[in-house]
Amino acid sequence: MHVRTVWRNLARARLGEPLQRSRDRFEITDDIRVLLAYHRGNVKAVHGELAMDAEKTGATPVGLSTLHRAVKRDLTPGDLAGLRAGLPASRSHDPHLRRPPTARNEEWEGDHKQAPVWVWADGRLVKPWVTWFCDCHTGMIMGWAVTPHFPHRGSVLAALRSCILRGDTYGPAGGLPTRIRIDRGKDFLSRAVQEALGAFAVQVDVLPPYTPYLKGSIENLNRAATSMFFSKLPRYTKAQKLDTRRRSGEKDPPLTFEGFVERFAKWVHERNTEHKMADYGGLTPLEWWNSEDTPLREVSAEDLHAFLLEGDRSTRVIHGHGIRFQGRDYMAGWMTGRSGTRVHVRFQPHHLEQIEVFDADNRHHLGTAYLADRATDEQIEQVYQARTERARRLRRDLRRAEALRRRRFKPHTTAGPARADAAMTRQQAVKELRTLRSNRPADDLPPDYMPRRVIPPGRWAVPSTPEPTQPEERT
Repeated sequence: MHVRTVWRNLARARLGEPLQRSRDRFEITDDIRVLLAYHRGNVKAVHGELAMDAEKTGATPVGLSTLHRAVKRDLTPGDLAGLRAGLPASRSHDPHLRRPPTARNEEWEGDHKQAPVWVWADGRLVKPWVTWFCDCHTGMIMGWAVTPHFPHRGSVLAALRSCILRGDTYGPAGGLPTRIRIDRGKDFLSRAVQEALGAFAVQVDVLPPYTPYLKGSIENLNRAATSMFFSKLPRYTKAQKLDTRRRSGEKDPPLTFEGFVERFAKWVHERNTEHKMADYGGLTPLEWWNSEDTPLREVSAEDLHAFLLEGDRSTRVIHGHGIRFQGRDYMAGWMTGRSGTRVHVRFQPHHLEQIEVFDADNRHHLGTAYLADRATDEQIEQVYQARTERARRLRRDLRRAEALRRRRFKPHTTAGPARADAAMTRQQAVKELRTLRSNRPADDLPPDYMPRRVIPPGRWAVPSTPEPTQPEERT
């Protein structure tokens, strides 16, 4: 400080006065916080409210610069963001603790991720969904499953199967985890998934809603997949904008669903075996996984196939036509001589071409049964075409009905009730009526249809129907 300030402080100290003069300063109160929330964090609008209140009460108005300084001094960035955009915006300014190091297969996290890429699947463009699990300790992608539509419980079971198995095309990482953290998705919380994880004594930690920061490992993996893989594919939906309507590469030919799955599997393999992580001393996830000596809990493929299926609670009986399940008949050669046997059925959700049959008494796996009367590809295509035609016709009828409901209103430059602009010439009305009559759908009733005759009560007076006159005979 300046030498004169030192002399002034010494003089105040001799007189017993405080070294610094205290003065009142403007502070942010609870009422001002409410005004900031009401005006979505607009400080100038809050200043206008305070100026109006000061004018009514005769108090000294606060300056705009003073209010800005007080907001910056008394409110944290998280509070200001929360008053502007709500609680989720304020959470982005909060620090999050890292979990203590554990061991491999101690904690897994699972989630769904919609790929921001248009892919050609079954004659139309779709955005596929990826269901996957990662190991929180090593960063290893344990397994995944890709679905061309919105994922379901079958996607979760298929991804878990690829996570646990280690042989053939799976692995080398695998085994059963100790616990799994998931969100509150209906497919993750389905009975089939809960029973499958419960059969292997896996603890499931269901996180509270709207708390993605509690499963940060899988969320980081979702962001890494977007920046490292999805953004480099053709028809990426979040590419740079060329102008207000077009995006870069939106006219490129899209990948087929098979090509997308092949490239995604290659990227997962490269990330597990070649991507070096700085937090782990420059090791890849696979190297970090192999450096661990924690024993693995492995499950045989037969048990895994049996429990990673959805079970039917009802007991079925093998009849002469096989097993009746969900209105379908399933047959297999091993059913010979087993008519009358009580069985339980387990199946993969949304894939009912085949079912797994177990004995109802000792839970022994009897075998696989296949759909008996399966429609040909041509018949299935005809059904799809009929559904598409029905949807097209219904959509056309709804558009025409919406056109009838549509009313145009006159523009107003002053306050007043809305008035419909119903001006129409006779020629326009006749033309529109003719168009509506010509577009009316034909009657779908069969030609031999006869409407039901309504017999009126006896007290009603009904006009008599004249009998047809017979032609006179010539003599």
